[in-house]
Amino acid sequence: MDTTAKPDTQTHMRREIEEIPEAAARLLNGASARIGDIAKQAGTPVFLASVARGSSDHAAAFLKYAAEIHLGVAMASLGPSVSSVYKGRVNLSQALVIAISQSGASPDILSVVESAEEQGAVTIGLTNTAGSELARLSTASVDIHAGPERSVAATKSFVNSVLAGLLLLAEMAGDEALLEALRQVPGQLEKAISMDWRALAEPLEKRGSLYVIGRGPGLAIAHEAALKFKETCRIHAEAYSSAEVMHGPVSIVEDGYPILALGVRDAAEAGLADAADRMAGQGGRVFATTARVTRAEKLPFVSTTHPLTDALVQIVSFYAFIEWFARRRGFNPDLPRHLKKVTQTV
Repeated sequence: MDTTAKPDTQTHMRREIEEIPEAAARLLNGASARIGDIAKQAGTPVFLASVARGSSDHAAAFLKYAAEIHLGVAMASLGPSVSSVYKGRVNLSQALVIAISQSGASPDILSVVESAEEQGAVTIGLTNTAGSELARLSTASVDIHAGPERSVAATKSFVNSVLAGLLLLAEMAGDEALLEALRQVPGQLEKAISMDWRALAEPLEKRGSLYVIGRGPGLAIAHEAALKFKETCRIHAEAYSSAEVMHGPVSIVEDGYPILALGVRDAAEAGLADAADRMAGQGGRVFATTARVTRAEKLPFVSTTHPLTDALVQIVSFYAFIEWFARRRGFNPDLPRHLKKVTQTV
């Protein structure tokens, strides 16, 4: 298996990144009405719960912040092994359970959905495989319309999973401002692809490790970015809240240690910018997607009309960078070592 790629090769990952705006538009046009119907069926749950793994779990973390900030309903992340391995039974009878899986086939995810269904919970499956077992088992399912994804590294399926979840939450809340912001996302995603983040490359190659920091929905994006560094570039990355990083991890930031700070135009932006500047003052090489920094280096970003879409659009700028960076390092981002496109765990 060839795990190298020439710098001028167009990979599946690059083609799929370029398809993200079209995939988002396809979801908005093809699934909005169904998602609206599902939101009516869901009613007002006592709490929300999610079950997912990998990039899909980062999408679920994004939705947790969206639900708790904008819907005012708590959302818990369920451990799939509690049901599949330990045979535990979490009381989900009053929950709305959102399961996210590109393939809709992983046994541990399915075991949670089965348990929730047996208890009478409403379950919603977000999947890129319309005829999957997850779609069959769930009370209602949504085809996220990402289309075939050949690269092992998920891109458009991650974006559309978040987008589908945000549409659901916006419909449940009757949030017209968010719904309007979501309708504008495809054009903003198109602009995000062209943002140039290549200034990150040299500091990363010097150290081979970095922190990615964010806050709220931006933290979920930070986790997705950290995964992609490891998955496609064999660079160790850890994601932290811009608050949590100050409780210990900040101590190793010196001598050009690289940090990617993902700022969002929301109530947490000022605090994240302060953290970025503090770490730059310690000698870190800090790159930030916020104009509020004074010592960190500013990366270009696309501003949107809503904090949630602001956070989501940034991952596309990152994807464009990381695909290029993997090829620069001589790796094929389509075929990371030891990984498969569909991973089924128990």
